[in-house]
Amino acid sequence: TPEEEGIVVAYTSVYGHTKAAVNQFVEKLKSKGCPKVVVYDLARDDMSQALSDAFRYSKLVLATTTYNAGIYPFMHDFLTRLAEHNFRNRTVGLIENGSWAPCAAKSMKAILDTMKSLDICEKTVSIKSTMKDADVASMEALADELLAK
Repeated sequence: TPEEEGIVVAYTSVYGHTKAAVNQFVEKLKSKGCPKVVVYDLARDDMSQALSDAFRYSKLVLATTTYNAGIYPFMHDFLTRLAEHNFRNRTVGLIENGSWAPCAAKSMKAILDTMKSLDICEKTVSIKSTMKDADVASMEALADELLAK
């Protein structure tokens, strides 16, 4: 079981658009009074620390780009490691990005479905390249859902 209330946001970004979306999402969580938000760029930060915090906190948000009709390799590695360490009993939110056909959330869900007792948020944020006004409303909905659980 998680030790602390808080949200870990783990992301991968190829051109910086997913990173920009994550930054907006984190600001939204903070403005809504989220007690603690920890952010990891899985391609640049210490993966073992990201894994450790995923087990420490009660909620996890995964944000990644669609890559070869799947998910970016660093995110795939992170999810595989979570599964190998029996990740469970958490609430998980998903943010995907893709140029024309974002499908990363479907790939992430497939891996998450192999883990036990995860509460995956109904709302998934799906961005096509860069944040648009409509994406802000989706982020708002995901933030509200995460904070209500």
